[in-house]
Amino acid sequence: MLGSRSRDDTTHTGSRSIDAMISEILANADIQINGRRPWDLHLHHPDTLSRFAAQRSLGLGESYMDGWWDCDAIDEFITRILRAGADGISQPRWMVAVQLAGYALRNRQSLRRSRQVAEKHYDLDNHLFQLMLDPTMAYSCGYWKDAATLHEAQQAKLDLICRKLELEPGMTLLDIGCGWGSLVEHATRHYGVRAHGVTVSSEQADLARERCKELPVEIMLKDYRTVTGHYDRVVSVGMFEHVGRRNYHTFMKTAANLLKDRGLMLLHTIGNNLSSAAHDAWIDKYIFPNGELPSIKQIARAAEPFYVVEDIQNFGPDYAKTLKAWDANFQANWDQLKDRYDDRFFRMWHYYLNVCAGGFRARHIQLWQWVFSKPGQRSRTYHAPR
Repeated sequence: MLGSRSRDDTTHTGSRSIDAMISEILANADIQINGRRPWDLHLHHPDTLSRFAAQRSLGLGESYMDGWWDCDAIDEFITRILRAGADGISQPRWMVAVQLAGYALRNRQSLRRSRQVAEKHYDLDNHLFQLMLDPTMAYSCGYWKDAATLHEAQQAKLDLICRKLELEPGMTLLDIGCGWGSLVEHATRHYGVRAHGVTVSSEQADLARERCKELPVEIMLKDYRTVTGHYDRVVSVGMFEHVGRRNYHTFMKTAANLLKDRGLMLLHTIGNNLSSAAHDAWIDKYIFPNGELPSIKQIARAAEPFYVVEDIQNFGPDYAKTLKAWDANFQANWDQLKDRYDDRFFRMWHYYLNVCAGGFRARHIQLWQWVFSKPGQRSRTYHAPR
């Protein structure tokens, strides 16, 4: 009996020690347990902190989905964690090592696996995205410089891209990862171009075709690696995050082969501050399987053999505002969705939008727009609009 009690005491002491360690990490980020501020955590299960310690990012997200904890401002909670340098709570070193080994052994973004993210996320439900997004159906960062609403921010982003590409009537435009057709619709309506859009999502393709049926737009359901032809302009918005570092060179080479000599290419992508193949375990499992965020170094190295870099713009903080606007729409329209989805899905989606918002607000991740030209093809200085 003495030995049994001793083991129980040790386990209990160990659990208290883990809880104390996580509590200290949170306190250093100015986060209180059961505090009164919006970013403080409210625990509903005694093993919550131990689950954080054992499973890190996955445990943090899954325990929220399970109702083990709540927080009025998850985005602010994440921002404080990241700014305090306590992000080790979300990604242990052994998990990063396992991920790196996995990348060495297989291409997670191969042609065969390219539809996995569509099946998991983009094919989920057009009705969900219609209720969450603005009327443009743009599912990427809005440009809030002079915008007061989500719709204004998305229209400003679409127009900014068109102006950076120097679109003119009669030009041909290829949109790699066209989503529900927001950019090809805007470009053909307002700039008089003819456009092709490429997506791996059948749900996106169907809605994009319906939205653009009266316009000179063709939507193709295929992987970017199988596209042929030559275009005056090539653009990719919010798709490069699914390419993967083992395919960055292939993407850049493919786009360069599709781009006419005097053309321009614009790449709009979320990016990492550091070069890494690691990914967030919860996001990978529940939201974007096989996703990977590039660094400036990784993009530049992949682009170097094919392009001149004409411009780079970073408006990462605008993504936090965009994500919060999407979350407000999602919550406001939940009554129209709850017959299709359960409360666990609600918590998962709310968590996803706010965790990402916190990452952008902390400047842990960025949003870049790159403009490329082909070497030796443009003699005049490029002046990027802002």
